[in-house]
Formats: sequence, C-alpha cells, structure tokens
Amino acid sequence: MKRIPVAVLAATGSVGQRFVQLLDGHPWFEVVAVTGSDRGMGKPYGEVCRWLLPGDMPEGVRNLPVLPSSPEAVQAPLVFSALPTEIAREVEPAFAQAGMAVCSNASAYRKEPDVPILLPEVNPDHAGLIPVQQSRRHWTGWIVTNPNCTSTGMTVVLKALQDRFGLKRVFAVSMQALSGAGYPGVPAMDVIDNIIPFISGEEDKVEWEPRKMLGKLVAGEIQLANFGISAHTNRVNVSDGHTVCLTIELETRAQAEEVQEALREAQVPEISRDLPSAPQPPILVREEENRPQPRLDRLTGKGMTTVVGRVRADPLFDVRMVVLSHNTIRGAAGGSIYNAELLYRMGYISKS
Repeated sequence: MKRIPVAVLAATGSVGQRFVQLLDGHPWFEVVAVTGSDRGMGKPYGEVCRWLLPGDMPEGVRNLPVLPSSPEAVQAPLVFSALPTEIAREVEPAFAQAGMAVCSNASAYRKEPDVPILLPEVNPDHAGLIPVQQSRRHWTGWIVTNPNCTSTGMTVVLKALQDRFGLKRVFAVSMQALSGAGYPGVPAMDVIDNIIPFISGEEDKVEWEPRKMLGKLVAGEIQLANFGISAHTNRVNVSDGHTVCLTIELETRAQAEEVQEALREAQVPEISRDLPSAPQPPILVREEENRPQPRLDRLTGKGMTTVVGRVRADPLFDVRMVVLSHNTIRGAAGGSIYNAELLYRMGYISKS
C-alpha cells in the first residue's frame, strides 16, 4: 500500500524522537513533516535535533525542515503529538478542527468525556467516541490519546483479570524510569543513590485512567469501571521501563495459578491482533522469582509486550504481582502508533 503521510509534533524531544525512530520503515506510515521550537525553525531536523536514543537518527528525516506546530505549516492527514501538555491543550484542537487525525501522547484531553484513551489490547470499541467528539466540537478531524505510561501496562493486566474474575480494589506502587520525565529530566544529584516518592499529577492519572479505559461505552458516554485504585508513584534511577507492584482484590476469588493462567491466555481483540505494532505476545508471564527486571525485560516483544512476574497469593487482598512495561515505547510513542494503526483499520484515517 502507498504509505500515509504523517507529521510528528515536538519531534526534537525525547518522545518525539521515539516516534521518529519507530516510524522509520513503518509499512503504513511515512514521516513527511516534523515540528519543533522557534530556535530550530526552518533548519534541517538533523542539524537541530540532539539525538538521544540508541542507534543513529533515521536518514529519511535528517533533511526535513523543522516546522511550527500549526496546521497551516503541516500538511498531513495524521499527526502524532509529543507536545508538552500545556502546549497540546492549545495546539491539538487546531489540527482536529482543520480535519486532521491527532494521535496524542499528551495528557491534555484524556479527561474529556468525548476523547477516548485508547489501548488496542483493551478497548478498541472506545473509538466509537470519535463521531461523538466531532459532532459536539464541530471538528472534521479528531483527537485520540494513549494513556499515561504507568497506566498502560497495569491496565493491560487488569483487563485480563476484569474479563475473567472481575475487579474490586487495586493497590499500585510504581517505580518509574528516568526517561518518563523527558530530557534532561531529573537532576543527577537528586536521583543518584535515591528514590523520589513524588511525581506531580501522576497518582491521579494512575488512579483514574484505567477506570476510563476499562469502562463501558454506552450511548456516546463512557461509564467508568466500578472498582477503586490507590496508587503511590516513585521516580527511580532506571533509564527505561516502568515497574508497578500490583495488589488486587477480585470479585470472584481465585488462586495465583488461575490468575497466571488468565494472564497467559489473554488475547488481543481480533481487530487489533495483527496490526504492525501489535505486541507478540500481549502479556508474558515469567516464572523466575526475581523477574521482571527493567534492564532484562523491557524490550520483550520489541518493547510492546507487558511482562508480569511474581504472581502470588496476597494475605490482605487476593493476588499480587509485578508488572513491567516500556514507558517510551508501549507507554508513549509505540502505543500512539499502535492506536493509529487500529484507527486506520477502522476507517477513521484517510490516506490524504
């Protein structure tokens, strides 16, 4: 197929670079435009961008001029937004109003009732909010978000357990990688030999976003899933990969072995199963007593697989486990690209 032209907004930042890297050679999408700050405007991307990721900058983007983040400057039917939240709130609606599809990594619109937080493994039916959004806002385009990078892996796991046993209460403690703070991120003197037990706004996202994603779309509105989440979020001295310790009370009590079986047997909905970025497998359950570990397991399934370990009985709730997800691949750029693949298949993205 002829590849769909796409733009990456805020392409010089750490998440923007991950978009550029993952889109290089993508079978459906081709980066034709990149945007950045005023200081780099009009200059080649290869000259402006300080490349932070392993490997070389893709050759196909080196000579693209850095453009302003405006629909007048960017001509592409699909844009991937790595914009900071406060800028995204102002900029993304302009693209949607101009008829463009916006797959956003920003949190600016996640709480809007007509904007889906999409995980193709979990809630492809929530794409049904797009026509509602377009009607209410008089847009010919749309905005769809991916979840917070910590919410991502735990929601994939909770979906499998919700389907098999039901959920009552969830207690979550995160150990979040430095790359989740962007670049340059957390000062070295703050995080070396240290754990920072506060990430602004993060606990609210982790406690609320999974309930939206695991809720039901009824008559153009999402009814939040009826279970509670209590979260502690912490920044730790790890480069990539968010680890979450989950303790879960189920509606139907189950043994740890039954929970492991449910996780192993979890299937991606058929419409999402064979997309280019679909995780293979969606969930990997490790048997070792000391896994998952970020350094060893974060690139499982090219960074798209959710890795689970230490599944065991809990003396207060029912079951506890450790969940690992790559925060800048599955939890950010890769997740947004996976959303775009799903939405193209569903007919929400045009080729021009």
